[in-house]
Amino acid sequence: QLVESGGGSVQPGGSLRLSCTASGIRFDEMDMGWYRQAPGSHCELVSTINPDKSTHYAESLEGRFFISRDNGKNTVYLQMNNLNPGDSGVYYCAADPRYADFAGTCDEYFPYYGMHYWGKGTLVTISA
Repeated sequence: QLVESGGGSVQPGGSLRLSCTASGIRFDEMDMGWYRQAPGSHCELVSTINPDKSTHYAESLEGRFFISRDNGKNTVYLQMNNLNPGDSGVYYCAADPRYADFAGTCDEYFPYYGMHYWGKGTLVTISA
C-alpha cells in the first residue's frame, strides 16, 4: 500500500513537500516514482529514484523538483519549489515506475503497464 500526503493549495512561487509512505512491499529494493495528472490532461512521469538513490526527472521540472527517499521510514518525498499554476494536478506515488508516454489517465496508466503498487494521489493546487 502506498499513501501520499502533503498536497494542498499554495500561491505561485510557493513550495510543497509531498510524502509517500509504503507498507507491504520491499520498499528498500524498489524503484519509486511520482506521477502527476493535470485537469483534463494525461498522466505524466515527474521523477523516479532507485534504491541506490540515483534520480531521474522530467526535463521540464529539473531544478525545481527534488525527489528523495528514506528507506528506514519506507517513505519517498517530492520537494516542489517555485510552483506555478501548470504544476496543479493530482500527484501519485508508484513503485516500479515506467517511463513510457501515455495519453490516458494515471489510473489507466498503472495497470496498462503492469504496475502493481500505486497510491490514490494527493491534490496540488497552485493559484493566486
